[in-house]
Amino acid sequence: MCNYSDRDQASMGQRVALELDLVQGFRFFDPHIHMVSRTTDDYQAMADAGVVAVIEPAFWVGQPRTGIDTFRDYYSSLIGWERFRASQFGIRHFCTIGLNSREANNEALAAQVMEVLPFFIHKEGVVGVGEIGFDDQTPAEEKYYRLQLDLAREAGLPVQVHTPHRDKTKGTTRSMDIALEHGLDPGMVIIDHNTEETVKEVLDRGFWAAFTIYPFTKMGNERMVEIVKEYGPDRIMVNSAADWGISDPLAVPKTAALMVKSGISRETIEAVCYKNAIAAFGRSGQLDEVMLQEQAPIDQGQKFEGNSILRGGQQPRRNPGSIVIS
Repeated sequence: MCNYSDRDQASMGQRVALELDLVQGFRFFDPHIHMVSRTTDDYQAMADAGVVAVIEPAFWVGQPRTGIDTFRDYYSSLIGWERFRASQFGIRHFCTIGLNSREANNEALAAQVMEVLPFFIHKEGVVGVGEIGFDDQTPAEEKYYRLQLDLAREAGLPVQVHTPHRDKTKGTTRSMDIALEHGLDPGMVIIDHNTEETVKEVLDRGFWAAFTIYPFTKMGNERMVEIVKEYGPDRIMVNSAADWGISDPLAVPKTAALMVKSGISRETIEAVCYKNAIAAFGRSGQLDEVMLQEQAPIDQGQKFEGNSILRGGQQPRRNPGSIVIS
């Protein structure tokens, strides 16, 4: 079976430029993007492209955290500073909170994280437990995946599952098996980072299938178009997972533009790039389409704990079409 992570760059297609005219009037929801790794300019570009809401899952930030206070501060930033930064561009920011699979292998620290998670998952803007699941598929990863599934079930929250980069098919199947063992409704579980190898089983078993659009890896724009053509829009959603690596915070609108060019209907595009994320994570009770239709007022003079997105006399950007920095 083809391993898509081993494909050379030429076979993965070229990076796609955003043709904004193709997606005028669309509203986009990126349900998996790590904005803590992105610049404020990315928020501006996303807003200009029609992104109105994002979900930021807690994840591994590139190097191991060494103490419980670093987790507390990180979770606090997801429900505080990042929510504020997004609001400065009219973007609704939500998050999922959890212990990521990679750091579950530090069991002494993982046990402490499990003690603080209940204090964060009920905060405003938290729409699920995530991203959790497998990395190397170790016993420790399974132990803390199971514990967090129980936490999500007891809290009545959706679960955002990270599927492993290695042995993806095995890890995806095992992730779903365990979720069912713990009594979770498949409709409350979003299986992320799918490929052509996993999508059919995920959909057949009633789970949500999310796809991460990365340059030259995981899932490309052109491949995503073909998947939507084959499987339709039901329980499928597109995200960027844009993080500290080579990634693209405009992956959702770019994929939508490619779908337009490929003749996919507007209704289907709206489902996989907007509405399905609301349906899946709306079961948290923290978001719905009516909320997202409301235009939040933007005041870039606001501050969060004394800090603003403006620097040293800067004025808010008023002309999104200008290429002049003045």
